[in-house]
Amino acid sequence: MTPFNESTVEQAAMEWLSDLSWEIAYGPDIAPGTPAAERDNYTEVVLERRLRDALERLNPYLEDEALETALRRITNPDGPTQEARNRFFHLDLINGITVERRGLDGTVSGVPAKIIDFEDPHKNDWLAVNQFTVQGNHQPRRLDIVLFVNGLPLGNIELKNPADESTDIWEAWDQFQTYQAELLDMFSMNEVQIISDGILARIGPLNAGKEWFKPWRTMESEEANAPHLSELQIMLEGTCDPNRFLTFVKDFTVFDNDGSGKLIKKLAGYHQLHAVQAAVEETLRATALQREAALTHQVEHSRPGGAPGDRRVGVVWHNQGSGKSLTMAFYTGAIVREPAMENPTIVVLTDRNDLDGQLFGTFSRCQDLLRQTPNQADSRADLRQKLSVATGGVVFTTIQKFFPDEKGDTHPLLSDRRNIVVIADEAHRSQYGFITGFASHLRAALPHASFLGFTGTPIELEDANTRAVFGDYISVYDIQR
Repeated sequence: MTPFNESTVEQAAMEWLSDLSWEIAYGPDIAPGTPAAERDNYTEVVLERRLRDALERLNPYLEDEALETALRRITNPDGPTQEARNRFFHLDLINGITVERRGLDGTVSGVPAKIIDFEDPHKNDWLAVNQFTVQGNHQPRRLDIVLFVNGLPLGNIELKNPADESTDIWEAWDQFQTYQAELLDMFSMNEVQIISDGILARIGPLNAGKEWFKPWRTMESEEANAPHLSELQIMLEGTCDPNRFLTFVKDFTVFDNDGSGKLIKKLAGYHQLHAVQAAVEETLRATALQREAALTHQVEHSRPGGAPGDRRVGVVWHNQGSGKSLTMAFYTGAIVREPAMENPTIVVLTDRNDLDGQLFGTFSRCQDLLRQTPNQADSRADLRQKLSVATGGVVFTTIQKFFPDEKGDTHPLLSDRRNIVVIADEAHRSQYGFITGFASHLRAALPHASFLGFTGTPIELEDANTRAVFGDYISVYDIQR
């Protein structure tokens, strides 16, 4: 299909969404005052009946009062700025909302009310509406496509006419700036924004600059780029499939800051999502902790790995400036929430204090994603104490802290658990020396740990040292900006 004007681009997008199992509706057909109305008036941006039905379906054990509490909170996110309200909403969406439940013995306890079922996408309500009108601060605004999940407006798609030489894809981005300013309630709930002119397509987060709106490559393989498909079709199939959409929202969205304390929402690029999902799959293999659920774990880019339990996860290579630190954080967040890993310990390893501090800063700002506060070892004794406990955590250290107290000594055993993953930054520089070097001390301390390398420096694929420590490459991308 070759779109030639704005209406056919919109029609094509709706057909692709329908093929991805979204229910589709035309805005005027469900507008206030119509027989099939989904809202009472044009100021409402949530389809409340669908949301209420979803809350009842996903939380059958909750009484009506608790469900009403959950509904009111998720539709009225708190915060002094739009970014703060969006973060508040995002965390409630991911973690659920704590509401009171009265037990049979009369005692009251707090329990989470689930807003979305992230484990089974088909238990949610998926609706794409084109030409959806909302009353803005100054005038009505008609949005091209709104993506509702359980009645919540989580995605917005803005399209421009490819036949109009006076406009381009960035006119759609400009349109979002207006919508974000005038439709405050709707965009406080936004998770994904997609723009397209029928030829190009980009995806980005709330209130992001143009540089944060990125293309999306095919999810079918690392190499194939499906040249016969439009960028918009690739974008929708790569991000709006219900399972991938929920994974994107849950595991690949983070709130950072610009150094001044201002919140900045960031979404993973396609290369980051692919690398992390492949790394999670390889981690389950390398640690040999697969349960039945893990063995049937569906990852978009399954690839041949090493032997189960070989402790070599692989190496992830990034171009400079393509988000290596965030990829490491996305991976850590995904692996600590993987049930088969049974509350793992993640050791983030560098060979320089400045790198240790930089990475620790990035991870500290990603605590929402990690669901915990990372720790930084400040001495060899502190490192040993942190790694000797039998519970999980995220620990930062330099490899030099694994040196024994006395020259010639063997490093003491700290933990023999198999659910420990060592993430080595700039993996090729300091991970050798199995007999007397730092690597030997690390392995004496954590003999059953598995190893994942990250690097921004190209390494020859046949590098025997790297392959011996980490295994094969997980992803090698030439990031296109």
